[in-house]
Amino acid sequence: MGMIIRGVCPRCKSTKYSWDMVPLVVKESSVLNKKASIYLLLLLLVLPAAALADEDTEKYAKAVENFRHAGQAGGYFNHCYGYAIFPRIAKGGVGVGAATGAGRVYLVDRAAGTAKHVGNTRMTQGSFGFQLGGKIYSMIIFFEDKRAFKDFSSGNFGFGAEASAVAVTAGGSAQASTEGGASAGASMGRKEATTFKPNYSKGMATFTIETGGLMYEATLKGMKFGYDPL
Repeated sequence: MGMIIRGVCPRCKSTKYSWDMVPLVVKESSVLNKKASIYLLLLLLVLPAAALADEDTEKYAKAVENFRHAGQAGGYFNHCYGYAIFPRIAKGGVGVGAATGAGRVYLVDRAAGTAKHVGNTRMTQGSFGFQLGGKIYSMIIFFEDKRAFKDFSSGNFGFGAEASAVAVTAGGSAQASTEGGASAGASMGRKEATTFKPNYSKGMATFTIETGGLMYEATLKGMKFGYDPL
């Protein structure tokens, strides 16, 4: 029989146990330490992910707010079926350029005055003409109705040669059109907002803002959009 030692056994709570029981005690202690290490590792993984999620949410909310205060673009939020928002689109520099950017798609509940995140999207655009200088800008695409949303969320939607965007400033100053699109006025007042009439082309209306709040006339031709529903 093993030597009797004093202490409290972590397994049976006895006030004395033998050396024969020591391996069991050590083993249980090792298991507990391993579990604690796993929990700590999971915590270290979850916390940065949560922080990044909050950062993403803030980024999209800021982009939406910029367009809400960008002239005529703000009026579409009260009339659209939904929208796709791209906080940051990067366009390539010198030579053969390209553009790409990630976005989120929201459907609007007009009665509740809310918008629900229903999917994620990514835009890619190839360019084979001469490019000089890169650009970073934000873009929003408003959907007039369910049909337009279904077209966009098909997973292989792309703008044709006739597509146009309206360039706006975050402060709501004068706007310019691209590729023959109609120009829009300055930031709307309360009276203009109540009489606002959206102008969609094939069920969609697109606006852009250059980083820093300036106007940017983005070319929509060749833009392709993938879509992943939540």
